[in-house]
Amino acid sequence: MNDRNMDFSPLIIGTMRLGRWGAGLKTQQLERFVNACVEMDLRTFDHADIYGDYTTESDFGQLLKNNSSLRAELQLITKCGIKLLHANRPDHTIKSYDTSREHILMSVENSLRNLQTDYLDVLLIHRPDYLLNPQQVAECFTELRDSGKVRAFGVSNFTPDQFDMLNTCFPLITNQVEISLLTLNPFTDGTLSRCMLNNIRPMAWSPVGGGALFKPSSDPAVQRIKMVGGELCEKYSCDLDQLLYAWLLKHPSGILPVLGTSNIERVRSARRSLDIRLTREDWYVLWSASTGEDVA
Repeated sequence: MNDRNMDFSPLIIGTMRLGRWGAGLKTQQLERFVNACVEMDLRTFDHADIYGDYTTESDFGQLLKNNSSLRAELQLITKCGIKLLHANRPDHTIKSYDTSREHILMSVENSLRNLQTDYLDVLLIHRPDYLLNPQQVAECFTELRDSGKVRAFGVSNFTPDQFDMLNTCFPLITNQVEISLLTLNPFTDGTLSRCMLNNIRPMAWSPVGGGALFKPSSDPAVQRIKMVGGELCEKYSCDLDQLLYAWLLKHPSGILPVLGTSNIERVRSARRSLDIRLTREDWYVLWSASTGEDVA
């Protein structure tokens, strides 16, 4: 049975920028980063096969190979379904999506081998595939679950209708989508409501707006959020990033922010957001700062 009660870390550690697409951490640096996260009881790590042009999983796997006891302390999420054009995948002739049984099974075997593990905690379909056949994907998920290779399954970047289409055939554990004060549509398009209806927790990538709120900007929404956020940071004795995470954590769907940093001090800062208790009115103050108007 798909484990919908999986106990994720309250903040998920994203790996996209740990390797070649970002900090380029070497094995010892990665080991220090991962161990520091574990010390903060942040044990859920979010991967995708494509990260680092198909290299980040194997970089992380080298760490687990060197310290095999660490695997039992971690939850490993990975994604598949995007086919990038790259020398590491010479058989790809165009960037495309593939949720065929053959591709999913191949991707899982690659991820297991690269991550030096015999099971994945969660497998996500990375993007909606216009050719996705929900019955065939469900059969593939069942095969992977029954073999013990994957414990639970979900999707990423699916609309509510796309989520329902697959969830009707096989129980999903999450929908990982972009959510932040600069990306409000999951609150209004049914994405978060659908997660609550199905008693699952959504994951939020780019939870602090991809860094846009920490840079000079002429965007009126960014300017309003930074102005109001500064006032609320004084009220709650916190930093802006902590306030932004706390805003997501306030939502009753139980949003799980996926941190995109390779800086362990920023992870420690984010961890402190778990202690901030925004009032309902202050939550709406930030909402109105984003939209530029009061709610109807």
